Amino acid sequence: MKRLRMWLRELSLSQQLILIIFSFLILLAIFILVFLSPMIDSFAETEMYRALHNSQDNIIKYVNSNDDIPYYDFTSDANITNALYDGGKESFSILSGNEIPEEVKNDIRIRANDYLGGTQDFNIRYQEKDEDNNLLNYAYLYSLTKLEDNIYAISLMPDVNLIRFRKSLINGVVVSNALFVSILFALLMLWVTTLIIPLTQIKNYITKLKNDDEHDALNIRRHDEIGEVADALQDMEAQLTKQNREKEEMIQNISHDLKTPIATIKSYGESINDGIYPYETLEKSVDVIIEHATRLEKKVESLIVLNKMGYLLDNVKEGDNILMNEVIEKVLLSLKVIRPEISFITDLDDDIFFHGEEEPWRIAVENLVDNALRYANSYIRISLKDKELCVDNDGEKIDINRIDEIFKPYEKGDEGKFGLGLSIVHKVVTTYGYKVRAENLNDGVRFRIWKEENKKKKISKKKD
Repeated sequence: MKRLRMWLRELSLSQQLILIIFSFLILLAIFILVFLSPMIDSFAETEMYRALHNSQDNIIKYVNSNDDIPYYDFTSDANITNALYDGGKESFSILSGNEIPEEVKNDIRIRANDYLGGTQDFNIRYQEKDEDNNLLNYAYLYSLTKLEDNIYAISLMPDVNLIRFRKSLINGVVVSNALFVSILFALLMLWVTTLIIPLTQIKNYITKLKNDDEHDALNIRRHDEIGEVADALQDMEAQLTKQNREKEEMIQNISHDLKTPIATIKSYGESINDGIYPYETLEKSVDVIIEHATRLEKKVESLIVLNKMGYLLDNVKEGDNILMNEVIEKVLLSLKVIRPEISFITDLDDDIFFHGEEEPWRIAVENLVDNALRYANSYIRISLKDKELCVDNDGEKIDINRIDEIFKPYEKGDEGKFGLGLSIVHKVVTTYGYKVRAENLNDGVRFRIWKEENKKKKISKKKD
């Protein structure tokens, strides 16, 4: 079974279609032989006997309307032999059709003796040898109806009529099914072609995209799943192109930002080594080196944190387990001294728990507050409610065209450094099932983190 599945997966769409049609034909043949053929036999036999019954009715009407029967006036189906049988004399009178074989006459005599009433249907098969001593098979269908004492109406036809009728039915079924399968095959081939062409275009598009070759836009005008895939691929290419461009810009910015402190540290170190103090005294010159080394350390830490957060997973047991009041207080304790002129306003509800681990949440809050410190004019407000954390500042508003982009990696604000801080916030928040959004206020900007309550839980609470 496993090998069969692997073999099927290797087939092209056209080959799969041919296999489906071939399987359908096999199933159709089995259906005709096993189920339909016996049904056709039964139907054909019923129709033959129905024709015999009609002839029986004609005989009965004819006999009832005539005392003396003029045989030459009786008309019926040319394939049917109509006769009267006198049981007392054991004689047969042919009304129309051919002579009745002796084997059939003997069978009729026996059936007449066992007659039960109404119109009864019988069949007989026998064999005879011809002049060349070859054995021939014969078969007849006949209906028997008692008219009066010892008088019976007989309608008889050879089995060959049944065979012809059966063949005509089977041929009609086979031809109609063959026509249906042909039309179905043509339609399926047309449908598969409409799938193969755009899929081939998508494949060539991806190959050129992978090899970084020049290529035209993927022009597939469809509104089905293939069209959605094509649109998604084009969107992906646009996003990748944008991200690659932003990464290149970020690398250039990082290179430039790292180059400055490294060059300063190097030049100050060389000057001190030569006994020259670039910044008045030895202590002040060393302080400059330490300051630039600290800047360099922070930039490297940001890159490490971003890489680490890329592998962040929610492995914490379900439920709210981190006391956010303590996390916020630790962050403020370390960041307040950066800009002493900025007022910190806090509105923290007691015992507010968030889901997740402490260290990632601390990094996320630090990045939000650090971002606010870069833009704030006079104050930063931090509010903490049930399932919601807001960090406001009275700095400049965010450009409305960029407000949905600032959480993407390498998006850099006017006063930003690497464009990594808010992307780290977004990674932490979404990993733990929360949402984050930037909003422009009348007097500044708000960064809001919140978690939507599960609808099922709300319903269960109402029931309680």
